[in-house]
Amino acid sequence: MDENLLPERITLRQPDDWHVHLRDGDVLKTVVPYTARTFRRAIVMPNLSPPITSLRSAIEYRDRILTAVPMGIEFTPLMTVYLTDNISSKILEEGKNSGVFAAAKLYPANSTTNSGMGVTNVKAIYPLFETMERIGLPLLIHGEVTDLDVDIFDREAVFIDKILQPLLKKFPSLRVVLEHITTEQAVDFVGTNRCNLAATITPHHLHINRNAMFLGGLRSDFYCLPVAKRERHRLALRRAAVSGKPCFFIGTDSAPHLRNAKETSCGCAGIFNSPNALESYAEVFHQEGALQRLEAFVSEYGPSFYGLPLNTNSITLVRETHFIPQSCQLDSDKQSAESLVPFHAGEPLSWRVLRD
Repeated sequence: MDENLLPERITLRQPDDWHVHLRDGDVLKTVVPYTARTFRRAIVMPNLSPPITSLRSAIEYRDRILTAVPMGIEFTPLMTVYLTDNISSKILEEGKNSGVFAAAKLYPANSTTNSGMGVTNVKAIYPLFETMERIGLPLLIHGEVTDLDVDIFDREAVFIDKILQPLLKKFPSLRVVLEHITTEQAVDFVGTNRCNLAATITPHHLHINRNAMFLGGLRSDFYCLPVAKRERHRLALRRAAVSGKPCFFIGTDSAPHLRNAKETSCGCAGIFNSPNALESYAEVFHQEGALQRLEAFVSEYGPSFYGLPLNTNSITLVRETHFIPQSCQLDSDKQSAESLVPFHAGEPLSWRVLRD
C-alpha cells in the first residue's frame, strides 16, 4: 500500500481483550492499568497459584483487579474458572447463573504456567461439557497435548486431531474458543468449521516465528506457550487475522513475568504485550494492507461470539513512529528494582494510541 494514501489517524470502537493474564500482587498492580487504558473488557485467565476454582476466589480476584484500575477508567474484567479433574458441574452452573463466570478454561495438565492442577483426561470431564453446553458457558482451550513423545512444535496440531475434533462432535452446541492459535492446521480447522468455534490470535504470533527465540543467542523474551512456529505458520495466522472471518479475533495472551523468572536456567513462558498490544496489531494490519478490517477484528467479532453488546466508546490511533521502552518498572509498595520487558522492547512501531 502507498504510504502516502494511509490515514494519519484511525478511530475505532474501543476494543476488548479476549485473553489476558493479569497475575496478582505487585505484578497485577503494574499490568492492569496497561490493559484497562486500552481495552473496555477483558477475559481474565484463572491460572493463579492456587488457581481460580470457586465463585469466592473469582469474586475476590475480580475485586483485586478493579482496585488496580486507574481512577476515571471504565474497565470490566470477565472472570473465568479453571477446570480440574474434580471440579463440580454445580460450581460452573452457579458461577454462570450469578454472572461471575464468563467462561471456563481448559488447561491440559502441565501444558503451561500454573497448569499443574489442570485436566489429566479430557474425556473424564465430559459431564462438565454437558453442563456448559446446556447453560451456554463457553469453553476456552489451551490446545496442546502434553505427551512427552510428541514434539513441542506439533502439540497443537495433535491436540486438534486427537482431542478437539472428538469433543466438538460429542458436543455440537458447545461454544468453544481455541486460544492463541499458532499453526496453519488450526487456521484451516477453525476457518472451515462450525459457527460456534472461534480462535484468538496474539500479536506476538503475528510478528515472530520460532527463529526469534534463537536470534544471536537464546532469547527468553520470545519464549511463550504455545511456542512460535515456522514462518509458514506465522503467515497463515496473518492471513487469518486480516481475512474478515468472524471466527478469528483478538486475544493478546499478554503474560508478564519478572526478569528473574525469564532470565534463568529454566525461564518462564510468556510475552508481556499489553503496553502496546493494539499498536502491534495495527502494525500487522498496516503491513498487510488491511487497516479497514482492524476494527472488526479487535472490537466486533469477540463480543458477537460471546453474545455481548459492542462497546459504544472509541479509541484513536495516530500514525506516528515511536520506540517501545526497554522495560516497565514494577509498581510496588516497597523499593524494588524488578521490571517487566514488553513485547517490541526497543523497537519502532508505526501507530500509537492517542491518550488524553
